[in-house]
Amino acid sequence: MPYRSLTPALLALFLAGTVLIGGCAAHEEPSVRLALINGNIVTVDSLVPSAEALAIAGDTILAVGTTEEILALTGDDTRVIDLEGRLAIPGFIEGHGHYMGLGEARRILDLTKAMSWEEIVAMVEAAADAAAPGEWITGRGWHQEKWDTVAEGAVDGVPTHHELSAVSPDNPVLLGHASGHAVFANQRAMLEAGVSPETPNPRGGEIIRDARGALTGLFRETAANLIEAALAENRARMTPEEREAERREQARLAAEESLSKGITSFHDAGVGVGTVRFFKRLADEGALPVRLYVMVRADSRTLADNLADIRMVGYGNNHLTVRSIKRSIDGALGSHGAWLLEPYADMPQSVGLQTVDSDEITRTADVALDHGFQVNIHAIGDKANREVLDIFERALATQETGADLRWRIEHAQHLSAADIPRFADLGVIASMQGVHATSDGPWVYRRLGAKRAEEGAYVWQKLWQSGAVVTNGTDAPVEDVDPIASFYATVTRRLSDGSLFFEDQALTRTQALASYTINNAYAAFEEDLKGSLTPGKLADIVVLSLDIMTVPEDEIMNSEVLYTIVGGAVLYEKAP
Repeated sequence: MPYRSLTPALLALFLAGTVLIGGCAAHEEPSVRLALINGNIVTVDSLVPSAEALAIAGDTILAVGTTEEILALTGDDTRVIDLEGRLAIPGFIEGHGHYMGLGEARRILDLTKAMSWEEIVAMVEAAADAAAPGEWITGRGWHQEKWDTVAEGAVDGVPTHHELSAVSPDNPVLLGHASGHAVFANQRAMLEAGVSPETPNPRGGEIIRDARGALTGLFRETAANLIEAALAENRARMTPEEREAERREQARLAAEESLSKGITSFHDAGVGVGTVRFFKRLADEGALPVRLYVMVRADSRTLADNLADIRMVGYGNNHLTVRSIKRSIDGALGSHGAWLLEPYADMPQSVGLQTVDSDEITRTADVALDHGFQVNIHAIGDKANREVLDIFERALATQETGADLRWRIEHAQHLSAADIPRFADLGVIASMQGVHATSDGPWVYRRLGAKRAEEGAYVWQKLWQSGAVVTNGTDAPVEDVDPIASFYATVTRRLSDGSLFFEDQALTRTQALASYTINNAYAAFEEDLKGSLTPGKLADIVVLSLDIMTVPEDEIMNSEVLYTIVGGAVLYEKAP
């Protein structure tokens, strides 16, 4: 696995005696700005797996060792934090999330906790009462499978727009599904979008209609673009200054949320070229407190025209890297958009949706190879994963043996048994999200049936044992960005009702921690910089109130983030 050994560069530093470990003195001791002492430090470094204390000089780890050894390195200007036996680990790396979406989710209606359609209608009604006529009302996070009851007159398990239209007749409403792969609109929004019962389904999407052919308000996959385009047209009336202020607020809120939950690095799973340039401005200003590994999302032609100009590695003192591409080939299981080899068990007329043609994904891979970019493809259904593996296999066959491409499949949620070993065979990273399994578990059987669910649903341990690199994250704002919740799901596979969802596929705590630290660093070509508490690496650290590596399972979720340290600076400290 990627966390096995020291890198050659770091080994050279040790041999030269320019860093400290276990109390070995350096020839010239740099000033120690921060020391953590009397702790339980889990380093995720197999050479020195644990320690009591560590010292930070500049933005890197200078030494790990005993409290006595580390205190001997401190000076008058050193801040010393007594951990009092608490756990310190490498900073969590969010392996697949949406940074600006995380910030935006804090500015709109939060529908993630809604337990009924009626609750959502009431939230929209209150927002409409407070809004100016014509102002758009937006929200995200609803999921019909989480509701206590199915609304009367529902189509495909989702209600029709009529109640929503009644409480908000003068305000367009756009509500995103928790998966991000469907939206719900009221009558006013559909009118502004110019959508009628006669509007054809776009390629890779579905406009859901009832038995009479009337619009229900639900738009799956690419059909959501019809409503989102109307919202974008409305927002285009904002001044550049208003838009810039809004984006900065989104970025600020995303950083605040991430740091409070122990996240020091964030793999942003798909932004446009304009957002990349926005991130660069923030990096130039020193306004990116969380390190970003950004995937560019665009069609192959746009990528070919822009990749050379926007490539960055370690920009802004290792706060911004842009060297990967994100595309999607299917939708999500919850919205019946995941592309399956066989029809859905609960919708036998459908195998889901291929949202982007295979030829376009192949062209994207070719562009990536031309520009030295990593390729990361969203694939959830077993057919989608097989198609992407086939495309990768053909592309990788054109490269020299041993080429270090580290291409990824984002989610890899549902696999055919025949395709599980192909990840390791091809060197493809399974970029997964632990919390998705326990969030989706209650309804996976309904979508897939028992045989398919057992064979290939969220098969973390099968992939791990095959030799594949498995990473972790939350897909925020689809799920809460909290790494501890995803860690808990990864090691327990426990559903909200207490039952276990294929518990044999749970990772051990050591594996789970690696999936959230060194493996995510490896998936971004950054294992030399981060992912373990090794001298010479960036001093990105989180301190927790409880030892999630040893406490009883039912106590893991009680652990709180006490300190989040990025580059040796304490950027979050829990109030006493």
